[in-house]
Amino acid sequence: MVKFDFLRSVGATKEAVAVLNDQPNLFTNLIVVLIGLGAQATLLWYIHYATLKPEQKKKKKNNNNDKENKGGAAAARGRGGDNARK
Repeated sequence: MVKFDFLRSVGATKEAVAVLNDQPNLFTNLIVVLIGLGAQATLLWYIHYATLKPEQKKKKKNNNNDKENKGGAAAARGRGGDNARK
């Protein structure tokens, strides 16, 4: 039979330890539920990551572009800029 006296060191009361010693399936159920919740959270994160649109994902920076753009003003990108309506 499993002894749950080690839980006293983390703050469990005498009554709680007595209940767990009497009904060890409660502790087993707790562990199973925590593992299940962790697996579900991992699955949800994977689904979120796998379904990201390409423009939402972080792009890797190229070191060559960083060296070229350090000297002066960068070219206008996207909306606006000097040549937007030409």
